[in-house]
Amino acid sequence: MKKYDYKIIRKFIYKNFSLIGLNKIDSDYVTDGLVNASLRGVDSHGIRLFKHYILSGLNGRKSIKPKYTYHSKYKTSLLLDANNGYGLAACRRALEKSLPRVDKYGMTSVGIINSSHCGCLASSVIPIVKKGYIVFGFTHADSLLLSYGSKKSYFGTNPLCFGYPRSKKEPFCLDMSPSLFSWNKVLTYRKQNKKLPQDICTDDNGKMTTNPHKAKSLIPIGGYKGYGLSAMIEILCSINIGMNFGKKIPPMFTWDIKKTRNLGQCFIVMKSDLFINKNSALKNLEKLYSDIYKLPRKSKNKSILLPNDKETNTLNDRKKNGIPITKEIREDFKYISNILNLDCIF
Repeated sequence: MKKYDYKIIRKFIYKNFSLIGLNKIDSDYVTDGLVNASLRGVDSHGIRLFKHYILSGLNGRKSIKPKYTYHSKYKTSLLLDANNGYGLAACRRALEKSLPRVDKYGMTSVGIINSSHCGCLASSVIPIVKKGYIVFGFTHADSLLLSYGSKKSYFGTNPLCFGYPRSKKEPFCLDMSPSLFSWNKVLTYRKQNKKLPQDICTDDNGKMTTNPHKAKSLIPIGGYKGYGLSAMIEILCSINIGMNFGKKIPPMFTWDIKKTRNLGQCFIVMKSDLFINKNSALKNLEKLYSDIYKLPRKSKNKSILLPNDKETNTLNDRKKNGIPITKEIREDFKYISNILNLDCIF
């Protein structure tokens, strides 16, 4: 598997989005979102989505030239109607737009309606956290998580993200879904005709299966607790802002690519000095990190990690040695290049 400098990949992807008609800001945000996810090792939400993102724009699911409109009922709330534009662009736009309100009032809640798949939540959260803000992020997804006490799914693998700034270091960032396994991994196993790990998926009758072709629902983390988290996020991103919920959310890959999905996202942005001095908070956080790292290890060969440590290690490695390009991604790059009459160096 060959590795490529992330700057070369970024330049290629940006050019493609520009060619299909995205403006500079949206091209920047979408490209950065995909590349940064791959840099951090979140490959399921990184450049492997490039082909789908381009085709969904060309075919009308995502609006290439959306008419963004902002609404504000309260001084500390901001709602963006994304007009079915790219979710990565909508999230970054809304978050950046919220910052003057956050600076003035200490915190702001942000809702995004008529959006689309927003990639890796951390790709939108981390750039804001690096500016010194605390950010919570949520998005809903199509129905894939097994409902507690049922044979079927209702809620999606609705992810949540929490970012907290650190001084001159990559931020604390927890970005997770409430499922034991990702659906993208199931699709990879299905494509490779490989058996799934035990106890992570159920079939159409709610029974555990290792057959990727029979997998219908994902098992939530912590049983009813993971299911509860998914329900909470569904309420925030659906009921709370007037978007579809449960089975009414169209699936990402099997829904007609000419039809919009009208997704919702929700964020809470806060100043990092709401309650105590910012420097004191940053100092205490570093003490927390130090305390954790000093705990006795189970194994000398395994480090004790906090959220985003693993991703930061991957980020540093891939910035230096490049992002690995699989055969599938290379073929996707060439496929889109042929459509857009571009030379493909991959």
